[in-house]
Amino acid sequence: MPILPWEPDIFPDDLLNGSSQPPGTAGSWWMLYTLARREKKLLRQLRRSEIGHYAPMVKRRTRSPGGRARESYVPLFAGYVFLRGDEEHRYQALTTNCISRCIAIADVERLLFDLSQVRRLIESDAPLTPEARLVPGMRVRVQSGPLSGLEGTVLDRRGRQRLVVAIEFLQQGVSVLIEDFQVERIDG
Repeated sequence: MPILPWEPDIFPDDLLNGSSQPPGTAGSWWMLYTLARREKKLLRQLRRSEIGHYAPMVKRRTRSPGGRARESYVPLFAGYVFLRGDEEHRYQALTTNCISRCIAIADVERLLFDLSQVRRLIESDAPLTPEARLVPGMRVRVQSGPLSGLEGTVLDRRGRQRLVVAIEFLQQGVSVLIEDFQVERIDG
């Protein structure tokens, strides 16, 4: 099976900024739950229709049985695509035969904040680990380094501290290794 090259995971590029309203981005936010392994197909169809969308993709490195290194781009949150549009855009997405469920997002401001943080983590090119079903923990903000200003929860995994940046709506997130001197506690 050929490994596909990188494809854009967001349309338009400034979708998460909320500052502009390019074609296909007006309206509400929806979380689309796709059928198995249909995320990229859905993204291509939404991009072709100029409908605003985002599905974080990360690089995954694997080895073939012969030992050759391979790189591919996979969804960070398998099965989830976020769509911004009106009822017509939602209907167009549903007609792609890639979606099993569609849920309207009530707290758009929080979703945009969470997705922006995840996008920033991906752009940092730090090794990320998907985290499912987050457990309550201490909320922190990164004080220094390339991730300065990011907020998340500290988890202990195998004796090492990780910062988890969550998409609370999905109850999932991603984590990156972090040192305790890099973070400050957020009260509240």
